Amino acid sequence: MNEDAQLKRNIGFWAALSTVIGTAIGGGVFFKTPVVTEVTGSSSLTLFSWLLGGLITIAAGLTTAELSAAIPETGGMVEYINHTYGKTPSFMLGWAEMVIYFPANISALSIIFSTQLIHLLGLDLKYLIPMALVVALSITLINLCGSKYGGGFQTFTTIFKLIPIALIIVFGLFSKNGGPVPLFPVKAGTDINFLTGLGHGLLATMFAYDGWIQVGNIAGELKNPKKDLPRAIIFGLLGITVIYLFINFVFLKSLPISSINGNENTAADAAKVIFGDFGGRLVTIGILISVYGAINGYTMTGLRIPYAMALDKTLPFSKQLSKLSKFGIPTAAALVQLFIAFIMVFLGDFNTLTDMLVFVIWIFYTMTFAATIILRKREPELKRPYKALLYPFTPIVAILGGIFIVVSTIFTQTSLALLGLGITLLGLPVYAYARKHNHISKDSD
Repeated sequence: MNEDAQLKRNIGFWAALSTVIGTAIGGGVFFKTPVVTEVTGSSSLTLFSWLLGGLITIAAGLTTAELSAAIPETGGMVEYINHTYGKTPSFMLGWAEMVIYFPANISALSIIFSTQLIHLLGLDLKYLIPMALVVALSITLINLCGSKYGGGFQTFTTIFKLIPIALIIVFGLFSKNGGPVPLFPVKAGTDINFLTGLGHGLLATMFAYDGWIQVGNIAGELKNPKKDLPRAIIFGLLGITVIYLFINFVFLKSLPISSINGNENTAADAAKVIFGDFGGRLVTIGILISVYGAINGYTMTGLRIPYAMALDKTLPFSKQLSKLSKFGIPTAAALVQLFIAFIMVFLGDFNTLTDMLVFVIWIFYTMTFAATIILRKREPELKRPYKALLYPFTPIVAILGGIFIVVSTIFTQTSLALLGLGITLLGLPVYAYARKHNHISKDSD
């Protein structure tokens, strides 16, 4: 029976719109501005980087939505890659998500949560790593108690994540504190190459925009995917872009750019300027709840990646990784994810980890955008409830954006790119071993 026929089409436009916004907005919006301002050197190029990142994300979302509507299967991007390129590339995506994408998100956000908590409480930075480990562990323990608890906690934190954003934007825009924000001409700071600054800045913003790929996973359950899916993506991602532009404008208005550069406490410092010390602390607590919820979202989703791969017997120790606890949670898979995240907490910092995960995942994102064009030519008869708007312009914009992100990272952060590629390519011998050990056929590759 076709999987599309089994899906109940009961999701309307507003539910789809909230899904778009809820999956994309996380902790990155609060903590990437210090990086963007530092690498661009100017407020104009900072805001242009956020705008360009939003436009690329909109093009990417509209492009991927065509695949989501045509291939509405559990697994999302893994299934699109598998359908277009075969099992080995789809395994490599799953491997990259398992050993880089989700653990790096968990560890990076745990580090930034701990940094903010230390700043709020006035503690010594020596507690940073132990606190980050406890944060990651606590979220995993919540999820080990069952999806009911992990999902419930996610709903709670999703509501709270929008509160500090709304407060900072509304009060910050009308606050008399701060100074002017030069917007034109768009140029890099002193001694900074424009394209290099833009490449670094764009890479940083893409972490904040990340999460949009999950949008299309509900395509098979929309009442009217042809109409509602593109509208939800356009209005949702456009709304997120506007929110990000406004909140970054407020940061730049509230603090001198020299005080923002490299300052991981920018959001908290800006909140103090806008609301005063007590109000700033309350907003910071809201930010902490938002970040904690983002960690939960990545933990809850990520632990199911090694579990799904183990069910296909494409990993060593697949039997153990596919076992469920009495709460219906793949405990071994969750512990593997936590172990990798622990290693990353010790070895990396917030920006290194997030830059690496964005670089690696955008390789596969770009392959996904290209898959839209490939399948149009290879399988013209494939049922497409929704087709990418302004085709082929939209997928070309998404592909060019992806190529720019990947290539600029290779040239400007070569060691980071090589590390990400090296860890990803380690999946090939792992896959070969598992395929041989578990007697997996090569026919479908």
